[in-house]
Amino acid sequence: MTARNISRFWEWGRKIICVGRNYADHAKELKNAIPTEPILFLKPPSAYVREGSSILVPRYSNNLHHEVELGVVIGKGGTAIPESVAMEHVAGYALCLDMTARDVQDVCKSKGLPWTRAKAFNTSCPVSEFIPKERIPDPGNVTLWLKVNDQLRQNGCTSQMIFSIPYLISYISEFITLEEGDLILTGTPKGVSAVQEHDQLQAGIQDVVTMSFRVDRQEK
Repeated sequence: MTARNISRFWEWGRKIICVGRNYADHAKELKNAIPTEPILFLKPPSAYVREGSSILVPRYSNNLHHEVELGVVIGKGGTAIPESVAMEHVAGYALCLDMTARDVQDVCKSKGLPWTRAKAFNTSCPVSEFIPKERIPDPGNVTLWLKVNDQLRQNGCTSQMIFSIPYLISYISEFITLEEGDLILTGTPKGVSAVQEHDQLQAGIQDVVTMSFRVDRQEK
């Protein structure tokens, strides 16, 4: 660890690495094939948003979806990290949302284009407070949930992930050097759906953390 405060990783972390379709039921609900290796995409640090600020629907989207995820905060960097020691590189966790402009993503997928406009816009990565590693002794077995206007939309367990956290750390680090403060989003369980302007989102990790965000629309 350096003198930088890992508990405020969103202020100085250099990248957000996201894993798509890491829950089979989520892949099925969007009529996607279940992957045989991790599907990765990136968000820039400008995607971070914290409680007290709003999630902004991009001007170019009319179908913004929520995706609740467990985020893994890297505490010790490395390249080609063996799966057997991958958890030694984890400083802690965060509850995260991967906000997705689904209409834009659908167009990108149909044309074989990258998902950047659908996934990487400002406020597309709401995050909770930092969760020290010892508070989640088994990250492969925690329950994530999300409500929209007090109605439960997502409720799933990380035990349903196709690719485990140690595997993802090892896989990603083979070609992207992981650095202190990086965040890995590990995928979302089923139940994703659209949110509207003025909606209130509340999400949590059972017995660990909760967070709330309001949805607003980006000004024209």
